[in-house]
Amino acid sequence: MQAQSMSDIIEAYLNAILAEQRQVEIRRSEIAERFNCVPSQINYVLKTRFTPQRGYAVESKRGGGGYIRIVKAQLRDEQEPLTLMRAHVPDHLRESDARVMTQQLFDAHVIARETGNAMLAAMSHHTLAIADSESEQVIRARLMRAFLDSLRYER
Repeated sequence: MQAQSMSDIIEAYLNAILAEQRQVEIRRSEIAERFNCVPSQINYVLKTRFTPQRGYAVESKRGGGGYIRIVKAQLRDEQEPLTLMRAHVPDHLRESDARVMTQQLFDAHVIARETGNAMLAAMSHHTLAIADSESEQVIRARLMRAFLDSLRYER
């Protein structure tokens, strides 16, 4: 059995709260104290696990009464997740982020398993086989945008 990383544990804790309510306000220092880690670990989790590509908005207010607010995007209809996701595809898309985005489409019942598997195969490092990592990420981002556009307009 593989041990969970501290980031996985913090993410699971925050996701458990977000499963009950659409948004949560936290204090970075309180969460760090709760999990006996440095506050920068909380920043890392927020920047890598609670991104727009994954359906989250993170807002922060600095200062003594400061907070970090995590909001789970509430999608109104089938077009909304595609439009939102399309708007947040970066110019360079890592394979792991493409997997997460494809899984979100599947989980939201926008695509079937077969479609998701085809998308993942087309965007995989093995398929693209480009020696230059940056060029591969640019092409993967273009592919993801093309897939999302195709899903938005072909129904």
